[in-house]
Amino acid sequence: PKALQAKLTARFKILSGCKIDESRLPQDGRMRIRYKGRDIDFRVAYLPCRYGEKIVLRVLDKGSLTLDLDKMGFENQPMEAFRHALALPNGMVLMTGPTGSGKTTTLYSALHKLNKIDTNIVTVEDPIEYELFGINQVQTKAKIGLTFAEALRQILRQDPDVVMLGEIRDHETADVAVKAALTGHLVLSTLHTNDAAGVFPRLIDMGVEPFLVQSSVALAAAQRLLKRVCTNCKESVRVPEDVLRRVQYAPLPGDTPPEFVRGRGCSQCKETGYKGRCAVIEAMPMYAEVQPLVLHNASGLQIKQQAMKCGMRSLRQNAMSKAARGITTIEQVLDHTIEDMF
Repeated sequence: PKALQAKLTARFKILSGCKIDESRLPQDGRMRIRYKGRDIDFRVAYLPCRYGEKIVLRVLDKGSLTLDLDKMGFENQPMEAFRHALALPNGMVLMTGPTGSGKTTTLYSALHKLNKIDTNIVTVEDPIEYELFGINQVQTKAKIGLTFAEALRQILRQDPDVVMLGEIRDHETADVAVKAALTGHLVLSTLHTNDAAGVFPRLIDMGVEPFLVQSSVALAAAQRLLKRVCTNCKESVRVPEDVLRRVQYAPLPGDTPPEFVRGRGCSQCKETGYKGRCAVIEAMPMYAEVQPLVLHNASGLQIKQQAMKCGMRSLRQNAMSKAARGITTIEQVLDHTIEDMF
């Protein structure tokens, strides 16, 4: 009710540590509540609008967080590529994808896998989304000069083995991250591009020399989250051959016959046909055949085409594998992945 808007907004601001007397400017805060015996964090964003402030809460429930990379449900090719890259003593592992695609969760899972008593791991984040036991986490404070780049410079004096940057946003951060990867550190971070191949042109556009990109990046990966079909009401569907051609369904040798499904809708999934989400990823190692293309600043499409010839499975292909196993639907595949251009 409108009568409760001001009181509710003020209460949220108190809980999230924001100024209750400031309603002209956007604000960001954080709060924690205890629910059914576990702590749940919320990121809270306030936006002044015509008829009052709009409030958006992002739930950060560590209790529901899966930090086991082997249980993320990745297909074989990207899983093996990840394992190989994380076993390297140095280099960059870069995740890309839109906001809310699970990039940070995947990086946290990678850190969890690397987290050993004799491994010095440091993260730089804005904000710190989840507290990780045994890992040194640094919150950036741009207002006082502690930017991603400056924090990374200071961290490199702490003799880290593994560094995670929340995001590479500018040339300065990219430059320091690349130099860190070339001087004996494993660097994990995120970028905003459409696919894994777009990581290389993006770094070059940021001002990093192509030969440094080629030498430093060990793995580029792109991720999406697809809705999972409700197991209580799913039913098999027949997919016409022309649709399968359009979505570029290409089963691997040894794959079981496809079982495409949809959810009818039931009380357990609130009549949506979906319950939960699953991660789909494409992972591109720095193949020897790709290196000359990066050095000559080739387009993302050229790099992707060559990587697929070397054995990389694209987002579309890995998503279709999940649809063929009855985990998600073809509609979700079409909504969240782009067509592979050959």
